Amino acid sequence: MSMEMDEGNRDQSSREEWTLLFWTTLAVVVPVIITLWCSVQRSKRKIHMKDFFRKSKHGWHCTDLFNKPTYCCVCQQHILQGAFCDCCGVCADETCLRRADRSLVCKEIMAPSQTDGTLEHRWVRGNVPLCSVCAVCKEQCGNQPKLCDFRCVWCQTTVHDDCKPSLSDGERCELGEFRSIIIPPHYLHLVNKLRRRHPDEYSKVIGHTQGGLASACGSGWTPVLVLANTRSGNNMGEALLGEFRTILNPVQVFDLSELPPSKALQLCTLLPPGSVRVLVCGGDGTVGWVLDAIDTMKLKGQDQFIPRVMILPLGTGNDLSNSLGWGSGYAGEIPVEQVLRNVLEAEVVKMDRWKVQVASKGLYFRKPKVLSMNNYFSVGPDALMALNFHTHREKTPSFFSSRIINKAVYFMYGTKDCLVQECKDLDKRIELELDGERVALPSLEGIIVCNIGYWGGGCRLWEGMGDEPYPPTRLDDGLLEVVGVFGSFHCAQIQVKMANPVRLGQAHTVRLVLKTSRMPMQVDGEPWAQGPCTITITHKTQAFMLYHSAEQTDDDDESSTSEAESSAPHDSPKPAGPASARA
Repeated sequence: MSMEMDEGNRDQSSREEWTLLFWTTLAVVVPVIITLWCSVQRSKRKIHMKDFFRKSKHGWHCTDLFNKPTYCCVCQQHILQGAFCDCCGVCADETCLRRADRSLVCKEIMAPSQTDGTLEHRWVRGNVPLCSVCAVCKEQCGNQPKLCDFRCVWCQTTVHDDCKPSLSDGERCELGEFRSIIIPPHYLHLVNKLRRRHPDEYSKVIGHTQGGLASACGSGWTPVLVLANTRSGNNMGEALLGEFRTILNPVQVFDLSELPPSKALQLCTLLPPGSVRVLVCGGDGTVGWVLDAIDTMKLKGQDQFIPRVMILPLGTGNDLSNSLGWGSGYAGEIPVEQVLRNVLEAEVVKMDRWKVQVASKGLYFRKPKVLSMNNYFSVGPDALMALNFHTHREKTPSFFSSRIINKAVYFMYGTKDCLVQECKDLDKRIELELDGERVALPSLEGIIVCNIGYWGGGCRLWEGMGDEPYPPTRLDDGLLEVVGVFGSFHCAQIQVKMANPVRLGQAHTVRLVLKTSRMPMQVDGEPWAQGPCTITITHKTQAFMLYHSAEQTDDDDESSTSEAESSAPHDSPKPAGPASARA
């Protein structure tokens, strides 16, 4: 009897265990299945929306949460998520998106003017910027909890619903504060019309900066093109593109991940010669990419259309930006409106560009590798750090999305090299010639050839510190500064102003001969490993850059304060005293 009871208890316990296992499995599997199904549906939705956005005339972007109170421009309901156009500012929830795309017109990059030759306002209702002021009554706009008030997508004028009929200029749009840098849609319409119907007359008219087509845009017209690299530094490029499209004509704003600068700069040929300024949003590598495209324009005989280049530093090091007075990095601390004002106020200067020719030993029938240099060339520990960083960024680009993380990775590789010393005895493996004269090298691990005053993310390399400061370098003197370092630890000491580099001299032509082994090298942050070779650095050309003299760079020590009091800042093309002789 007891055996039967024990057996019954075991059966009941077994059933309870299976029941518990079933419900446990169900509790785990069902949420997983639901999550996977939602993920698949979300992926399908993204693909579908991406295809829809590609065909649309609006610049739609999806968001899971708007950063301010937002109302749908179609159903006028309050929405937390949906899509917005970064060109005209129209917002819509997902259910109203197609209707908004059909019924609400975006900014037209090319359109005829009114009969009197002016542009009419292009109004968008609701979702006006915070703290907007009515152009008529001077009271705040957009402060009611509903879709209300209007904004012109060209001049950014805001006006109350009730005040709109009382506008002093009626429907005439003057393009607002930035009229002198915006390419009006009626200008492009005239250009396109003239090119199609009268190509010979067009070539004559477009070649004159005064009069002709440009007269329709007013005196002092200086159109600005924005070229942004969305992959630079802290990945701010995409957000900046949207902000610039809101203010400017969308045709002036280019994403370099979608269109190379060589094609983007062809817009300069439709604009008055010598009037265009280009704002490059990216790191030093992006700037070099754009300057190479400008050199290509020169080869095509388009010298008269060469633009002036300004930098908005989004990269990691940003040494060229620092040398031109634009700071060591941009993180949104000033609005894009002020950035555009800085473009207008900047001073045009010339900057030397150099040709780096690398001829590998033994490969006589192969063409030498030719690179362009704006900042510096180096062989040794800093090139090794750049090479390691570049290798890992190529493997996991999503990890390197912050300027702080990038610098931390550089620090890690520098610390590693302090212990390993992979570049020691460089002086026994390399020969250096400055303007044809052999230079005796001390026991070094690295050689750096500089064109600009800053190196290594904000360090003034040539001038140094202490009792033996050297005169500032210049961007247009046709000279290169050549220094040596004893290793990674010495580089770190130089960056924190505890040591000076070994100044090897200045020269118009630099030649290095790597006799044995394989060494890391870099040009403007683009590294590679190089075997025995001969490197020759010669002057290539000069580029027109925009220099910001109103602000100091991020160096706040006593030496920078005293230098700020002098008449010529660092790297200024203006004379800063007697020219420095070769060391």
